[in-house]
Formats: sequence, structure tokens, C-alpha cells
Amino acid sequence: MGCKCANSGEEEGELQKKELENGTVNNGPNKDYNQNEDLLGLNNQDNLYQEEINNNNQKNINIDPNDRYSDYPEKIVELINNIREDPEGYADIIEDSIKNIIEEEDKKDPQNIKLIYKKKVKVALNKGEIAFKEAAVFLRTLSPLPPLEFNQEKCIPLPENEEELKDPTFLREQVQKLRENTNIDVFFKDLIKIPEVSGLLMIVDDNIKNAGKKRLALLNKDLKYIGVTSKFIGKTFIAYFAFSK
Repeated sequence: MGCKCANSGEEEGELQKKELENGTVNNGPNKDYNQNEDLLGLNNQDNLYQEEINNNNQKNINIDPNDRYSDYPEKIVELINNIREDPEGYADIIEDSIKNIIEEEDKKDPQNIKLIYKKKVKVALNKGEIAFKEAAVFLRTLSPLPPLEFNQEKCIPLPENEEELKDPTFLREQVQKLRENTNIDVFFKDLIKIPEVSGLLMIVDDNIKNAGKKRLALLNKDLKYIGVTSKFIGKTFIAYFAFSK
């Protein structure tokens, strides 16, 4: 796999560091990103965070997955805060995770070789190793950040069934109601149920569309509060994140 030279990574890291220091996440591109770039993922189901469900896995078939993963919000917030408090230390973890990137032939197009993160988790990547190295360089430019405080009022309500999940009106109305009662600066979704993998790939943020936006939100020094809700709807795991000052 190809890699990017250190100087290019450093330039990328310095640019994103300036964006963080200037509050770009809240006042610049992310403001439009919240409203116009489909952060709820309603129209962009082919993004980085697509997870392949293994229908042949019959383990724990009688256990409600919502019970098995009910501690996701607690674990992911703890992980995010650990990263904020020790960004340089987490850079080592990101670099060590490069070994989990796999090249896989596209079944629909044998000429197309896809990059994925781990065979079992099956997360599609865009730049792969380059993005991981850029994220590590970026983290090493940061000073430790204060932890985010979990706030139940920032939690975006989740739909009850798949029909509501696919209904853009339902989700937009929920966010609008929440914004009427509490301030939200940034919000987005994730589809990976394993907190360690979810946190890692949100920091790497190797997405084709709006790459780096999640990382900038998670590592924004001006953001103070976080709300996380998660749930299985059918076989799909979905988690929503909201942040505010």
C-alpha cells in the first residue's frame, strides 16, 4: 500500500490544527455541513461507516443485541475522552492499526480492489494507510484537551423501526425539536457497534465525503458537551453523536 510523505502529513496536521483553533467546526464549513451535507446519513449509505452483517453467525442468537451493546455510549465517550487527554499516545495506536487494513477484490467488479479495515468488521476505506498516517501526524500536533461531559439533553432520539429510520422527515424533525430546547453545534452518525473500532475510524475519518469532519468535532477544544444514543434497528446498529459548547 502506498504511503504519504511525512511533510505532506505534517502540512495536513497543521491545517486541521488551525481549523480547530479557529473554531472552524462550529463557525465555518461544519455549519453548512450540519445543514446541507446530510450528516444524518439519510442519503449517503455508501460512506465509510458501512458495516457488513454476517448472517451466518448464530452465536448468542437469543440475546437481544440492544442488551449486548447497551454500554456503547458509555464506552465510546470514555474512549473519546482518553484520546482527547492523550492525543499523542493514541497516535501510536492508530499507526499500529495500519496492519489491519486489507485489500479485497470487489465481487461485483473484479478489476476494482477495495481497501477495508479488518476482514470481520468489513469497513470500507478511501485512502487507507495514508489516512491513518495523516491522523497520527495530526494527533501529535495537539496538546491534551479537556474531557467532554456527557449530557442527556444532547442525545438525539432514535427511531423505533426501520421505516422511521429510512424516513428523512422523522429524523430531521427529531433534530429540530432537540435544537429548539438545547444548543447543538455538531452532530453525525456512526454504524459500527464496537466502540474501539468506532472511535478509531472516527478519528482516522477516512471518508470519501467530508473527510476529517468527525475528527475535528471529536478533538475540538471549544466543545464541552457530548450526547450519544445507540440502538439496533433490525440488524443495523446506529449511533448518533451531538456536541455543543
